Amino acid sequence: MGTAEPHVASSAATQLTDGFQLVIDALKLNGIDTLFALPGIPITDLTRRAQAEGLRVLSFRHEQNAGYAASIAGFLTQKPGICLTVSAPGFLNGMNALAHATTNCFPMILISGSSEREIVDLQQGDYEELDQLAIAKPLAKAAYRVLHAEDIGIGIARAIRAACSGRPGGVYLDLPAKLFAQAIDAEAGKRTLIKVVDPAPKQIPAPEAVKRALDLLRSAKKPLIILGKGAAYAQADAEIKNLIEKTGIPYLPMSMAKGLLPDTHEQCASAARSFVLPAADVVMLIGARLNWLLSHGKGKTWGGKSAKDWGGQRFIQIDISPQEADSNVRIDAPVVGDIGSCVSALLHSMGNSSPQPPAQWLSAVAEKKKGNVAGGRRYRFLRLGDAGESGRLAEAAGRLAQCDQREEEGQRGENGRDAGEESDADEFPQRACRRARPDQSQPRRDPGERRRECARLHSQHRRHVQAEEAHRRRHLGHHGHRHGLLRGGGGGD
Repeated sequence: MGTAEPHVASSAATQLTDGFQLVIDALKLNGIDTLFALPGIPITDLTRRAQAEGLRVLSFRHEQNAGYAASIAGFLTQKPGICLTVSAPGFLNGMNALAHATTNCFPMILISGSSEREIVDLQQGDYEELDQLAIAKPLAKAAYRVLHAEDIGIGIARAIRAACSGRPGGVYLDLPAKLFAQAIDAEAGKRTLIKVVDPAPKQIPAPEAVKRALDLLRSAKKPLIILGKGAAYAQADAEIKNLIEKTGIPYLPMSMAKGLLPDTHEQCASAARSFVLPAADVVMLIGARLNWLLSHGKGKTWGGKSAKDWGGQRFIQIDISPQEADSNVRIDAPVVGDIGSCVSALLHSMGNSSPQPPAQWLSAVAEKKKGNVAGGRRYRFLRLGDAGESGRLAEAAGRLAQCDQREEEGQRGENGRDAGEESDADEFPQRACRRARPDQSQPRRDPGERRRECARLHSQHRRHVQAEEAHRRRHLGHHGHRHGLLRGGGGGD
């Protein structure tokens, strides 16, 4: 199943093509040059022939990994990453990556082979029988199935446009096994292919929306700009840099926007995150969502008294999706459009009279950054340096533990007690303080006294480490996020 070779007509006047070739030709026509796949029935021949046609096929040992790679490629190139899987179990393995791409707005297309529709619909027990389209729909931005070779070009085109246009996302394309072997006239098949023109058209913001945003920004006493993943995806680095430096407003890059501007930039407020978020009065979100990474725009992070309390900030949100506005808190000035066009419109409208933050606000942010950076250096010294107080406490507790355990064993031997016997009251100190035997020339101390001293030093060491951790969280800010490129569970900006 799914291993048919191209049909070749007996007459030289008529040439045929098949579903395999039409899929490959449609992808190549749209500039797709890499496939992320785990080959198998019914896509084995598709990957083999794609390689023969010059496409790069990267094979993985698990479909989930192939899908993640495809979604990352889509984010970096603004072209949909293509993931190929077999039917049923392979498709299900790829679904995690598809849902991830949809949630995180990565352009990706999951193409899976599937069993025959007429057997699946009647649940007659086909090979790897599963209604894959129905399963994919809730987790994908769009989902399509192609049943006839003549529609392959349209199916690929619709998938590309859906993945890239507006807010990008994951798209599922279902290709049943017998579709690949269907043969049609080669010339007729070529005419069915579509080269997608402008799959992600520019969306120009409304002039009144731009004016409203600038008026609010000019009224701000403590403005802040937050750069999100959408700003990085837009590849409008020069325009964003120009906006930030022209206005002089402090900015906070989210993890997926790192690199747009360096963290060492004088306007970067990363080292004062826990200060600028609750203190700001007007916040401009550029491609950033007020999701869990920003505490949904409310709560103590933003100066609220409780988790549902709003902090009183007024928000400007630049986003390609109008549905994103007001999703967690009120957005006072939504600017809907693609990031590049919106930032360019703001720069054009402000002309030479760009909003400038008060010097008092800039000084406060700079002072907080300076103090936090210095505090962070002290923290690292204490945690990493052998000469730090934390290290000395741990070393002293360890030495006492070694002595106490040896002395205790000697006394138990004299009293005829088993070396492993201990009372509930002594359980923690004895377990915590077992090391090596002390020098017999040293005068013995009461074991109970030594255990108490050892426990005291251990407790002091723990309190010291906890105090340093609290200091780090308070001064450097802590949002619980790694930041390699991706995080399982999605939603990162």
